Amino acid sequence: MTAPTSALSADHTSGPDPERWPDVATPPRASGARTAVAERVVRRALGRLPLRARLAGAEDIGLGGPLMDVRDPDAFFRRIGASGLIGFGESYMAGEWDAPDLVGVLTVLADNAADLVPRSLQRLRGLWALRRPAAQLNTPEGSRDNISHHYDLSNELFALFLDETLSYSSAVFRGFPAEYDLLPAAQHRKIDRLLDTAGVTEGTRLLEIGTGWGELAVRAAARGARVLTVTLSAEQRDLARARIRAAGFEDRVEVRLSDYRQVTGAFDAIVSVEMIEAVGAEFWPVYFRTLDRLLAPGGRVALQAITMPDDRLRVSRSTYTWIQKYIFPGGLLPSTEAIERITNGHTGLRTAQRVGFGAHYAETLRLWRERFTERAAEVDALGFDAVFRRMWTFYLAYSEAGFRSGYLDVQQLLLTREETA
Repeated sequence: MTAPTSALSADHTSGPDPERWPDVATPPRASGARTAVAERVVRRALGRLPLRARLAGAEDIGLGGPLMDVRDPDAFFRRIGASGLIGFGESYMAGEWDAPDLVGVLTVLADNAADLVPRSLQRLRGLWALRRPAAQLNTPEGSRDNISHHYDLSNELFALFLDETLSYSSAVFRGFPAEYDLLPAAQHRKIDRLLDTAGVTEGTRLLEIGTGWGELAVRAAARGARVLTVTLSAEQRDLARARIRAAGFEDRVEVRLSDYRQVTGAFDAIVSVEMIEAVGAEFWPVYFRTLDRLLAPGGRVALQAITMPDDRLRVSRSTYTWIQKYIFPGGLLPSTEAIERITNGHTGLRTAQRVGFGAHYAETLRLWRERFTERAAEVDALGFDAVFRRMWTFYLAYSEAGFRSGYLDVQQLLLTREETA
């Protein structure tokens, strides 16, 4: 299939399509005072960082390091003044700034994320930070729309940069630096660790929340498990079913287009890979109560989750971000502390084991990003425009920087029920 028309540009050479990219094609309106404050804050922040911000090819700011080439400072500062970090990302999408080492620049910023905005302005966050639109709330209806926005873009697009397993989550490597041809084995290593943690063997009744493109379900079925896997993406469901059929496990795996809240039954094991990030803080209690409800006595839950620091979660959980606007509507990363608070307060589930491996995600993202860049012509051939490619490159680099800086982590967690006598 080709990309949906909402991701296409009618003319690849005339600049951003104002219908597809209204907030990229035209810099937003912002008062002179707000823009001036933004410029002062950004200049002050950049001046203290180990990077080199070059403004309009003339003025350099910073202590030295990776180059951030700000080609249109006026538009750059105006966007940040109008919409903060959303404007920062949109300015990159518009080509108003660039960087030979984009990950390097973003890693410096992620390293200093807590201190980029002065404390005095942080206390006034409610006055200047954009609020998440109500339409992105992860109700059963909203979740389907949010998931479709990302995962129904095009199976062919994801296949261009993912490896043959079509695994869209962190791999686990034997060593660094990682190489692309080692990705399939590294993804299987990740899947097998989760299945081992969940105790999946012959005859296990397994529920997978978030099908992806079916690789985990195939490997679980190969162990002799009977699998129900649920997804909200019609594109993923159709391809996962085809891949499961080709592997010869159609009789052991059911792929269902369903919200996790609609699942009934009892399962010996529940596995979910990087799906909690799409649940939304308002529904974390519902999510974990659902796991508790569906888990059979003595069962085990194995989750893979991207996490952020708890202090940053607390101050930013209601803020509307660039990632939410363009990549994952309704998404929010939990902290390990938030998971503990929710499970302890709302369920009988308790964390029995937790293993972090954020450096492995940085390498996974680097390999995806390099592959995506190498196959730019094929992305174009699918009908995605240049702004989309810059957006996707920024997303992959932004994510990689989060893990390289240690601001983000990815963890595999084992949850078991605290059984009562």
